[in-house]
Amino acid sequence: MAKVEYSAVGRRKKAVARVRLVAGDGKIIINKRDIDNYFGLETLKMTVRQPLTVTSVSNFDILVNVNGGGVTGQAGAIRHGIARALCKADPELRGTLKKSGFLTRDPRMKERKKYGLKAARRAPQFSKR
Repeated sequence: MAKVEYSAVGRRKKAVARVRLVAGDGKIIINKRDIDNYFGLETLKMTVRQPLTVTSVSNFDILVNVNGGGVTGQAGAIRHGIARALCKADPELRGTLKKSGFLTRDPRMKERKKYGLKAARRAPQFSKR
């Protein structure tokens, strides 16, 4: 018998998360490390678990491969990926996840640096003399 597996990709800023849902008891493994070991801040762990708490699903083990970006971007990418994979697993959860805003890819990106400036909007210090 083939194992039932749902996979999806989540993105946020420069972070890309490849998420796989496998039948299990609710463990979350990120880059071959436990979620508590990977993320130090409790808020980031909460961000990752949000789609699961909203839909009250706990019968899947979540295996994640994430790279790029910083820790906050990675947490957002994982949340996006988990929400998309849950939609594939059970299409009836789509309404709940969409209402919570987990299926929408966050379009906010880092603004490019412009010439003549030190950063995107930061100008060199002005001096009258």
